Amino acid sequence: MSGGSLGAPSPVPGIPDVYAVVYRHTDAASAQGPPGPPPAAGFPSGPPPAAGFSPDPPPADGFELGAWTPSWTPAEHAAAVTSVREAIGRGDVYQVNVVGHTSAPYAGSPLAALHRVAALPGARYGGVLEGPGWALATASPETLVEVRGGRVITRPIKGTRPATAEGRRELLASVKERAEHVMIVDLSRNDLSRLPGVGPVTVDELFAVRRWSALWQAESVVSAPVTGPLGLPDLLRALAPGGSVTGAPKIAALSLIAGLEPVGRGVSMAAVGWVGRDHVDLGLTIRTVAADGNRVHAWAGGGIVWDSDPEAEVAEAAAKLAPIKAALAGR
Repeated sequence: MSGGSLGAPSPVPGIPDVYAVVYRHTDAASAQGPPGPPPAAGFPSGPPPAAGFSPDPPPADGFELGAWTPSWTPAEHAAAVTSVREAIGRGDVYQVNVVGHTSAPYAGSPLAALHRVAALPGARYGGVLEGPGWALATASPETLVEVRGGRVITRPIKGTRPATAEGRRELLASVKERAEHVMIVDLSRNDLSRLPGVGPVTVDELFAVRRWSALWQAESVVSAPVTGPLGLPDLLRALAPGGSVTGAPKIAALSLIAGLEPVGRGVSMAAVGWVGRDHVDLGLTIRTVAADGNRVHAWAGGGIVWDSDPEAEVAEAAAKLAPIKAALAGR
């Protein structure tokens, strides 16, 4: 974001900041497009379909996953939560999203495991993307920005509980989760209002509880009518990075994040999706993993407000990672 502080370096520097797969709608003879990038260690030979996307899961190909190594201990994670609470107490910020990173070595091709991640239930943006020497999988339920039917839409998610009847009741009754969620909805309203060529911003749905894998999550829908010229750069400048993975105020939250998180977010908390002539649909890359030929990387965190409990926040991040780890391990 323009004016935002840069965080720690990415643990997957081989993945480019921007990667596009271009589809040309043409006759069947040339519909396959150009050949894909060359394979690298740990990845299968042969060009990937559509020079980047992998629509179908390949064979397991001897994949073995090693032990996970987090980039910070639970105590260090809890200390970061405490630091955010202190910043809130000083009036520097209202809410900050703190994200942790973990990685594990692997042998064999990771693509089948990545496809299991992409197939996790509740993913609005589920898929695998490959490049030379790297691959990523997302099972994100969250819309960063969509332009469709003359409206620009964002769907922030904030608030998590186990996907049980009790968990749903707890989430709906939680004053803390609702306050945290409304802060991000207000930030999303502000982000949309900064766009050129849009009309009045409205909240079309507030704190709707939906399921992702084994978790309940609260989602809202914020939108505005498109009333004039609106380009992709405008959308990204206004909305990226997403408010639900940064905090409020956004610039101040980014500065605090840069000083707290020991490892960069890499491809996580970014965007993946589709761009067409009259339609944009970009998902926020939460619930996303990346493989670099040697290790697989994953990220998870949560929004911190004044009454956040450090131990509970550490447990919430672990709960978000659990389905991803299980999918990678084939459980």
